[in-house]
Amino acid sequence: MAGFLTDWRQRATGKALAVVRPSTTEEVASIVKLCHKFSVPVVPQGGNTSLVLGSIPDNSGKAIVLSLARLNKIRSVDALNNTMTVEAGCILKNVQDAAADADRLFPLHLASESSCTIGGNLSANAGGEAVLRYGNTRELCLGLEVVTAQGDIWSSLRGLRKDNSSYDLRDLFIGAEGTLGIITAAVLKLFPRPKATLTALAALNTPHDALLLLARTLSHCNGALTGFELMSNYSLQLVHKHFPQLHFPLPLEHPQYALLELSDSESDQHATALLEKTLGEAIEAGEVIDATVATSIAQSKGIWQLRENISAAQAHEGKNIKHDISIMPSRIADFIATTDALLQQHFPGCRMVTFGHLGDGNLHYNVSAPEGISADEFIGRQAEVNRVVYDSVYRFQGSIAAEHGVGAMKRDEIRAYQPAVEIRLMQTIKQALDPDNLMNPGKVV
Repeated sequence: MAGFLTDWRQRATGKALAVVRPSTTEEVASIVKLCHKFSVPVVPQGGNTSLVLGSIPDNSGKAIVLSLARLNKIRSVDALNNTMTVEAGCILKNVQDAAADADRLFPLHLASESSCTIGGNLSANAGGEAVLRYGNTRELCLGLEVVTAQGDIWSSLRGLRKDNSSYDLRDLFIGAEGTLGIITAAVLKLFPRPKATLTALAALNTPHDALLLLARTLSHCNGALTGFELMSNYSLQLVHKHFPQLHFPLPLEHPQYALLELSDSESDQHATALLEKTLGEAIEAGEVIDATVATSIAQSKGIWQLRENISAAQAHEGKNIKHDISIMPSRIADFIATTDALLQQHFPGCRMVTFGHLGDGNLHYNVSAPEGISADEFIGRQAEVNRVVYDSVYRFQGSIAAEHGVGAMKRDEIRAYQPAVEIRLMQTIKQALDPDNLMNPGKVV
């Protein structure tokens, strides 16, 4: 049972009565009915890739873990309707591949896509690298199949883009992290495959310059801009240290770097002309110091590997204090400058690992121990660090839970920053749908 009880980052282990592994929606419903009858809590689990302790049980040992890994069928692909119906245990990478086999695109991309599941993606309303163009997982879902807290099966697997026949129950369950019911299947949106995908890396002086480049690229490339990632120099220094085999196409001597990706519906030549013109103008305007455009799929993957290995490089370096936050893109540069200064006042010498999805305002704002201080000693001050960061997020009208969710880790934190009326409304919904608090208890609300 160990693999089902320990979280992805190996920081917490819970206890459970059992792990159950149903293979059909009907079996899930039967299990939930039995648990409801005997008041046994249920912790739904997909790939167990949650970063906020959202998919493991607590230490009481009273719950069961309900793994959805065996609900892994792709039920249908409707290329004409641009939809795919899949079960919750489908691995994200397998869904991407099935879409490609139908000459379609499923645009959700995450670093954990080879192990995370669609049910987990929906439960956490995952973001990823292409939110700027395609939206979060919520925007990529047209319908759900859900087992309620009482063991009933509710299905809206209709693949409709317009349906105002009832309350939007679908969106209640998406992002609820399994606290209202268990998602067992979904209808996902598909898109035409782009004719060309182009990646570039740009070196900049400041996050503000990155915002100027973002605005310029959106103006010139409009809907072709799929991703826009910000990476600090220190973030990439860690990648260089722990993954020396990766190629850095620009000198690693500039304060900030931006990764841009265009998905073009016309041709490689059209995408290249757009991107080179945009970057050329940005260099002339002083927004960009240097830039390179990938000329092959291998070079493009190499640039993305720099971004995707930042978290792994941090893990190799040692424990750090992570923050998955959301700020309006227009205010991110000011947030970074203000909060960096506050952290240096309170924790002199702390090192900032700042990177994330600048295009949609989702920043991974992580803090490492100063030189000479052990990671464990610094982690002991996590509550103090969190308070500085979260208070600053609040002042900038942001969110302390962007794409990783709330889980158990941020459950108490959100109460300090969400309006009281919002917390009461969440509690009312929880009470209405799960009055016995059996669905993933201790998470979110």
